[in-house]
Amino acid sequence: MPRQTTTLHVRELDCDAEVRILQKALRSVAANATSRNDSDASDEPLRFDVVNRRVTVSHDSESTTPESLVALVKSVGMTASIVGPAHTSDSSGSACRDGACETDAADSADADDARPAWLLYGPFVLSGALAAACEVLYFAGVPETSWPIVSMSIASMALGGRETFYKGWIALRTMTLNINFLMSVAVIGGAFIGAWPEIALVVFLFGLAELIEKKALDRARNAVRGLMALAPDEASVKQGDGSWRATAAADVATGSIVQVKPGERLALDGVVVAGQSSVNQAPVTGESVPVDKAPGDKVFAGTINESGVLEFRTTGGKDETTLAKIVRTVQEAQGSRAPTQRFVDQFARVYTPIVCIVALIIAVLPWAAFGQPFWPWLYKALVILVIACPCALVISTPVTVVSGLTAAARRGILIKGGVHLENGRKLKVIALDKTGTITEGKPRVTDVEPLNGNERDTLLRVAASIDALSQHPVAQAVTSAWSGERDSVTNFKSLTGRGVEGQIAGVDVFVGNHRLAEERGVCTPALEQVLARFEREGKTTVVVASANKLLGVIAVADTPRETSIEAIQAIHRLGVRTLMLSGDNQTTASAIAKTVGIDEARGGMLPEDKLAEIERLTAEHGNTIGMVGDGVNDAPALAKSSIGFAMGAAGTDTALETADVALMQDDLRGLPQFIDLSRRTGRILAQNISLAIGIKVVFFLLALLGFATMWMAVIADVGASLLVVGNGLRVLRTGNTTKP
Repeated sequence: MPRQTTTLHVRELDCDAEVRILQKALRSVAANATSRNDSDASDEPLRFDVVNRRVTVSHDSESTTPESLVALVKSVGMTASIVGPAHTSDSSGSACRDGACETDAADSADADDARPAWLLYGPFVLSGALAAACEVLYFAGVPETSWPIVSMSIASMALGGRETFYKGWIALRTMTLNINFLMSVAVIGGAFIGAWPEIALVVFLFGLAELIEKKALDRARNAVRGLMALAPDEASVKQGDGSWRATAAADVATGSIVQVKPGERLALDGVVVAGQSSVNQAPVTGESVPVDKAPGDKVFAGTINESGVLEFRTTGGKDETTLAKIVRTVQEAQGSRAPTQRFVDQFARVYTPIVCIVALIIAVLPWAAFGQPFWPWLYKALVILVIACPCALVISTPVTVVSGLTAAARRGILIKGGVHLENGRKLKVIALDKTGTITEGKPRVTDVEPLNGNERDTLLRVAASIDALSQHPVAQAVTSAWSGERDSVTNFKSLTGRGVEGQIAGVDVFVGNHRLAEERGVCTPALEQVLARFEREGKTTVVVASANKLLGVIAVADTPRETSIEAIQAIHRLGVRTLMLSGDNQTTASAIAKTVGIDEARGGMLPEDKLAEIERLTAEHGNTIGMVGDGVNDAPALAKSSIGFAMGAAGTDTALETADVALMQDDLRGLPQFIDLSRRTGRILAQNISLAIGIKVVFFLLALLGFATMWMAVIADVGASLLVVGNGLRVLRTGNTTKP
């Protein structure tokens, strides 16, 4: 049976309480999909992204439609809308195209905030005033069960606890233990024993704290949403008559000419066709310094034009930009639960029922078995019920992971799942490809050594004039090194595997390798010495001679990137060992490794050899091996490693698809930044779990000893949630500590 994946935005999805209700409602359709032996069956037919209030369901497309999933969510008292352009309608039946449903779903998260302040906060203010008045009357000597206190308490709870009681009713209907159900039971029990002033205060504090917690969670949501807001909604598009017209970015056709003025953001990806300027690419690639752009250079949506006017030809639509790919990847990564989150979810499902059973025993056993007064023990049990909800524990992991994913994306590091963010701290060995990773991937002239009294410029001019007619990468490097006028060449001939030759002013000239020099009889002890020196340094040598007279030697090499040495040093400071895997010969590989400070180098390695080396390292060190490559010929090794890193992923689909982590700019310094961010995220996750469990344990003991009240239990529960959310958001402010 065909399957499809539908993502829903659920407005009420704020905590594990709603997750468990939705699991019960949607489990049957997800189980129906996975019960069939489809080759693409998902390990997680139900995926929850609490931070962005999203549920992703893998279901049978014939028996279950996206609209029926919306109806199932509605049946448990929640509201949902379909996310993404792949579906035909949202919850209201309107058409979804060009990502409109996704935008509407994201915007609906802030619908409450759009209400007037008096409507949003007024009921809570009045609820708090009434609850405070009840407490004042009680301390003034008015009985707790008097009609003024009872009536004001009921009014206070109606104003401040409507959402709590509604969610409690949903939990009762679905037989799901959550904080709203426990709060409702505690309030009913408090009313039963006549503690009206206290339950009014408890409901007010809980409702107010829930509102504050939602505001704190919105910071994490807004951090991701801020990525989507980087690209403007309109672009200035060239018309047939040569004029420019503001057009919605979603309506700009591929291949259109777009103009961007100084200070403006680019709405789409493209290639510059006219103008020169510097562009701030930090929002997309994380580069701190603006990059000069000229005709032929790529530009990306969301980046900022700094100076001159640029005209560029678009290479895709709004949904196909590099920025859009980043946003989609980050959103998908949020729905993939990290190992810590899996543990916490499993722990919470066992923990809450156990605590409820303990509360029931505390309420009944002392009274039934030992003749203790019933009301005090019932009150303690009610306090324990309020403490029981593990919301702070559950929310601590997704907020921290999402903050880490967003912080990485801001640096131009795209992580394809919380599991990779969390496992990055475990890396012990990182294997790196050489060409295009450690080096520029383009050979260039490093040395020009004239012989027999010739001038440097003469040697380089002659070599560049001949090599200008060749397409070989080494010949192009020699040609690029000479900026002056070139000599006219006749009778040009390519000598396969050896070099090229031709005539300049009627004189025979050749440019070639050591073998060609031997064939032409120009090898001398001085030449052999120079060639040996350059070869020891891992450089390719080019011999230049005319009319059987040696002119000199030019050395060409694929040089390391300027940032590679700094990156390797930072990796070593983090205690991680480095290994270079190169297809070049061992001499060249060793020379480059020595230059940048890599611990060990392996040369002459084909893709299958790199794969075998990653397998060997994994067998020796476990799942602690990282592999860095270009995402194409290194794909097998990238896939086999614990975490695969793709270099220069901006604008390339292959790197985004094959790697676990994509470094959006060609800068290895993103690698130690990722490891550092992973370690910081791991520490904050541990802190949050300790905080959430520790606060529960302390107040549980206080409740047993009779020192904790219900309002204190509310502060403990929601206060713990606020603490872990605030602590998790610290990852967003994490700076780079890997630089010297």
